Amino acid sequence: MIVVACPGQGSQTPGFLSPWLELDGVRELLEAFSDAAQLDLIAHGTVSDADTIRDTSIAQPLIVAASLVAWHALGDARAAAGSLAGHSVGEIAAVVAAGVIDAADGMSLVGVRGRAMAEAAAQAQTGMSAVVGGVEADVLARLAELELTPANYNGAGQIVAAGALPALAALTAEAPRGTRVVPLQVAGAFHTTYMEPARPALRAAVEALVAGGKVADPTTPLWTNSDGTTVASGARALELLVGQVAAPVRWDLCMQGFADAGITGLVELTPGGTLVGLAKRALRGVPSVAVKTPDDLAAAVALLTDSAPKDAS
Repeated sequence: MIVVACPGQGSQTPGFLSPWLELDGVRELLEAFSDAAQLDLIAHGTVSDADTIRDTSIAQPLIVAASLVAWHALGDARAAAGSLAGHSVGEIAAVVAAGVIDAADGMSLVGVRGRAMAEAAAQAQTGMSAVVGGVEADVLARLAELELTPANYNGAGQIVAAGALPALAALTAEAPRGTRVVPLQVAGAFHTTYMEPARPALRAAVEALVAGGKVADPTTPLWTNSDGTTVASGARALELLVGQVAAPVRWDLCMQGFADAGITGLVELTPGGTLVGLAKRALRGVPSVAVKTPDDLAAAVALLTDSAPKDAS
């Protein structure tokens, strides 16, 4: 089973969409995505600087659009995907790839999510930092002391702390023994109670999709960050997305689920790298490809194609 995974916020870098615009049809695709998200994705993916694309309302649609461009570019090899998953906002790209909603509705939804979470983040000075290594119990105890939330359980010895900036500074200054603290390029304490104000707008957008008959059940097994299981109902998958903005991401449980289901390879869509890095430590020996640029597509197609059932004739 090959898992195709879509990355989350913080993986964007200035200019990362530039090489994709050299592919036929990508400019037109991004123009359509821009209309749906109410954002100039081409400009932000090619010329905007790091501070600009760190803005939540920009970063989230940009990342989802990039994953969907890479998914489209895989062509016929997409049929060989054994299951789909996304990390945080990457779950919106995953539900589109799984056929739950179409790309236009997915981009509209991530536009709503990004704007709502940016507004919630503006209410307090908060952020996120990855805590790498150490003993998990010690890390969690230190976060509790500082009133920080373990927002992402990423597995492979990494927990992302979220909360007030002074508390994150204190975590860096006095980190748990054996750990390294890495501030993330995000503009808020996502997947914590700080994001509760973002839920109503996202819920309204999801309810409109359901009421409009625009939601289908996944055509490919779809994993959820809520508990690392697969979800068979499209409506339920979207409902979980609403709750997930203010609840921890359990990518550790997703990776455990992949292992239990017999994962044989991982393809991470654009802007790839983070999830493959985690998998190399938590899913040792599993072949993986991070699709960072169009140059990586051939390797991704090869991994997917090699996994496809062969014709017995």
